Amino acid sequence: MRSDNDGPKSGAEDGVKDSSAFLEQVGLETVADAGMDRFARLAAGMLDVPTAVVALVGRDRQFLPGAAGLGEPWSSSRQADLAGSPCEHIAASREPLAVTDARTDARVRDVASSAWFGAVACAAVPLTDDAGTVLGALCALDFTPRTWSERDMEALEDLAQACSVQLRLRVSAQEARRAGGQAATLLRNSRLLLRAAETMARTSGLEQVRRQVGDLVSGDLRPAYVGLVLRQEGALRRVPDRMASSVPLEKHFPVYDLHEQWPSAQAARENRIVLISDRQTLVDHYHPDTVAEFDAMNLRSAVCVPLPDTYGRALGTLILAWNVPRTIDISERAVLTVLARYTADAVERALFLDGRIDVARQLQQAMLTDLPTVQGLRLAALYRTAADQNMVGGDWYDAYRFGSPRSDADVRTGTTRLALTVGDITGHNMQAATLMGQARSMLRQATHDHFRSGPATAVDALYSAVTDLGMNISGTLVHAHLAPTGGGAWKFTWTNAGHPPPLLARPGHPVRQLQEHDLLLHPGLPARRTQHRVRLEPGSTLLLYTDGLVEAPGTSTEQTIEEVSRLLAANSSAPVEGLLEQIADQIAGRAHDDDIALLAVSVDTSGAAQTELS
Repeated sequence: MRSDNDGPKSGAEDGVKDSSAFLEQVGLETVADAGMDRFARLAAGMLDVPTAVVALVGRDRQFLPGAAGLGEPWSSSRQADLAGSPCEHIAASREPLAVTDARTDARVRDVASSAWFGAVACAAVPLTDDAGTVLGALCALDFTPRTWSERDMEALEDLAQACSVQLRLRVSAQEARRAGGQAATLLRNSRLLLRAAETMARTSGLEQVRRQVGDLVSGDLRPAYVGLVLRQEGALRRVPDRMASSVPLEKHFPVYDLHEQWPSAQAARENRIVLISDRQTLVDHYHPDTVAEFDAMNLRSAVCVPLPDTYGRALGTLILAWNVPRTIDISERAVLTVLARYTADAVERALFLDGRIDVARQLQQAMLTDLPTVQGLRLAALYRTAADQNMVGGDWYDAYRFGSPRSDADVRTGTTRLALTVGDITGHNMQAATLMGQARSMLRQATHDHFRSGPATAVDALYSAVTDLGMNISGTLVHAHLAPTGGGAWKFTWTNAGHPPPLLARPGHPVRQLQEHDLLLHPGLPARRTQHRVRLEPGSTLLLYTDGLVEAPGTSTEQTIEEVSRLLAANSSAPVEGLLEQIADQIAGRAHDDDIALLAVSVDTSGAAQTELS
C-alpha cells in the first residue's frame, strides 16, 4: 500500500447513491448510530475480526454510522476519505470484495493505508436500496493477512442483507411518517431482524431454536401459532416446544409426507413462500385435514417460509399463522426471508450439536445398570434427563455383586456383597458423560480388586488412578457396600465424597440423613476417605440421589431434602418403583434444570435375608 501523501483516487461511480442526502433521508447523521453499530459488532463477532464498519458512500467522503473496534480519528468523526477505500471499490464494482493482504494485492496495493483504517485484510459486501443502487458497504477488517472462507462471505452477505433492509425500512419509515403510515411496524421488523441475528446465533439444540423463533415473532408479527417442520427422509417432522402447552396439530400430525397437500410441504418442496390468505384457499388447494386443523385452531391466515440450507435447498419450513385475515407485503416477505435464513443456520448448527448430544445420551444410558435380583431386598432406580434436552450430564447410579464366595466360610460370613453407587461428574456436555463412564468402570474395577476392604478403599483407589493418569475428573459420589448380617437385616457401609446425604427410613424412627461425608473428588484435592456403617432392619428403605433432585434456583437445598424425607417417611412401605416416580414428580417436577438419578433399596420384612445374591 502506498503512503498517505500520494493523493486520493477519484470518487464513486455514477449510479451510486450520494449518502450525504441519504443520511438525512433515513434520519442518520455523521455520528454513531446504535442500530448500525450493532451490525458492525455482529460482523466483527461472526467473522472474528478486530474491526468492522458500516460505510455509506458520498461524493468524496464515506460516512461511518456503524463501527466496531475502529481507531481514531475515524471513531469520533464517523467519516473518512472515500478514495481507495473498500467502500469505493464496492461502489465501483457493485460486487463483494475479499482481500487477503492489501500490501500484495494488485487491486489495492497502491492505496494509502489510511483509506483502509490501517488494516491489511478486508471482506466487504454491498449495501443497496430497493432499486439495487449501492449505498455503501459492510466491511470486516483485519490487521494481519486473512484468507476469507466462502462461509465468511455468506455470513457477511446475510448480515449485509439485513442491514440493507433496515436502511430501506428507515427510508420507508420516514416516508410513512410523513404520510401518517406504517413506520412503527416497519421499524419493528428491522429490529426483529437484528434481534434474530443476535438470538439465533446463540441457540444450540432444535428445541431451543423452536422456542427462540416463537419468542422473536410473538412480539412483532403477533402470530397465533408458530411452527417448525424439518425434512427427514422424504417426510416432514414437526419440532414441538415441549416447554409450552401441547398443540393438537403437532400431536395429530407429528410426521407427514413431503408430497402431501399441506402448505408447509409445498413450501419445502418448491422452495418458495406459500401464503394462505383465507380459509377458502385451503379448501380449494389443500388436503381436507389442513382445513380441519385450521378450523380447530381458529386460524384465518398463514404463511409458510422455506428454510434454506447452506446450498440453498429447503431443509424445512417455518410456519406462522394468525386468527385474523392477514396479507404479507413486500417488506414483510423480506423480513421473513431473512428470518428464515437465520433460523436455517441455527437449525443446521443444532442438528450437528443434537447429533453429538444423542451420542452422549446413548453413552450415558449404556452406563445405567440393570439392577441385580437380591433375595431379601427390593431395588429400584430412576433416571430422568433435564428438561433442556441440549444438556447431558455426568449423573449415574450403579448396583452390582462383588466378592464372589471362594469358600463355605466366605458364604457364612457374608463375603458376597452388593455394591451401590450414585454419583455426579461435573459438567453438562459429552465430556462429562464420557468421564462418567470412565469413573464408573474404574470404580467397579477398584471394588472388585479390593473386595475384602471397605468402600473408602475403592474410592481412594479411584482417586489414585485418575491422578496418576492425569484425568481431569471431578464430582461427587456415594459409594457403599451392602452385606447381610442375619435375621433379615443388612449392614450398610458407605463413604461420601461431597455428595447429598443418603436418606434412611426405618420402622418406628424418623427419617435419618446420613450426613457423614468427606471432600468431593477433584484433581489435586486429596482427602482421607472415611467410611461409616448403619444397620438396615427389615422394613427399612434407603434412598440415594443426585443433586438434580434437590437443587434448583431460588430454593433451599436443605429444605428440599427435608421435603424428600417427609415423602419417604410417608411412603416407605410403598413399592420402591412407584416411590421413586412419586418423589421425582413431586419434588423436581417435569421441568427440572438438571439430570436426576435415584437409587432405592428396601429390606424385606418377611423371612431372613439370604447370603447369596442371585
